[in-house]
Order: sequence, then structure tokens, then C-alpha cells
Amino acid sequence: MFNSIVDIVSQSGYLGIFLLMLAENVFPPIPSELIMPLAGFVSARGDLNLLLVILAGTAGSVVGALPWYYAGAIFRKDRLKRIAAKHGRWLTLSPRDIDVASYWFARYGAAAVFLGRLIPAVRTLISVPAGVVRMPMLPFLVYSTIGSLIWTALLAVTGYVLQSQYEQVEQYVEPVSKAVVFLVIAIYVYRFVRFKPQPS
Repeated sequence: MFNSIVDIVSQSGYLGIFLLMLAENVFPPIPSELIMPLAGFVSARGDLNLLLVILAGTAGSVVGALPWYYAGAIFRKDRLKRIAAKHGRWLTLSPRDIDVASYWFARYGAAAVFLGRLIPAVRTLISVPAGVVRMPMLPFLVYSTIGSLIWTALLAVTGYVLQSQYEQVEQYVEPVSKAVVFLVIAIYVYRFVRFKPQPS
């Protein structure tokens, strides 16, 4: 996975970074914790401009958040609760979970979007309650952009600084990335097995 991302970034440049970050937000097959540091590595080698790398990653992240926002806006709370009631075990989500998330988001909406974009795993799903409560698009984009910019910049600069240790980094990034994937699967299986339906 390490070499694959480096090759994609090296060959497709800023567009590749944009598309990888967009895909990571729509359906995260590759975490941003791998994409942006490796883009920083490529930048440190002189192939790309670090500032443009950060902007491309931020743009992809923000655009990738929009489908989830619109999904929340289209389905709305009641329909999402019906889906959770019917398919809750597979989603490991109950109608009550949606009530709690909606209440929390309605109260701390702007802060939730900003902070959520800085937290792995939450980064993608924070857009759903934003859409459910119909958070105005401009504030949503502003807070999403600020949070995403901080996150992508932190990761890209880290990769840029560590470029001199490229070979050493490669040795642990690959197994760590695989471990993250297995951990996500294990957590899902655990939640699936332990899931107890709750009334709406």
C-alpha cells in the first residue's frame, strides 16, 4: 500500500491527491493518515509543491464530505431512524443513537464539524448529522475547510519533515496500515455481535 500511494501521487500529482482524499472521505479504503504524509514525502523529493499538496488534499477532503452531507439532508432523521430500526444490526446503529447524535450536533453544530474533521473515523461521518439538521451550506463548508486544512497540513508537513527517513518509515507504515484495517474490521464484528436492538 505504501509504494502504491507513492506511485499514484508521483504519477498523477495534485489531481491524484485530490481524488485519493475525496475517495477517503466518501468511502475510506485508504486512510488520510497514509495519503497525506506520503504526499509530503513526494513533495520533499522536489516532485511537488508542499503548499499545493496541502490545498489539493484539503479540497478533496471537503468535496468528499458533501455526499454524506446530502445523504443526511435527503434521508432526514425520521427515515434514518427507520433504516436503523430495520437494518440496525448491520449498521451497528440504533434509532436512539441517531436521536443522541442529532441532539448533540444541533447543540454544538459548528464546533462539531470543525473538531470532527480533525478526528480519524469521525471525519467522514460528521457530515451526516450536519445534513440531517440542515446546517447552512456556507458555515458547513467554512468549518469543514478549516478543520480539513489543519489536518491535511499536519500530516503533509510530517511526511515532508520525515522524508530523510523514508526507508525507515516505509518499514512500519505498511504493517501499521494493515493493522488499522484489521482493527476497523474487528471493531465492526464486535459491535455486530454485541448489538442489541433498541426502541425508537
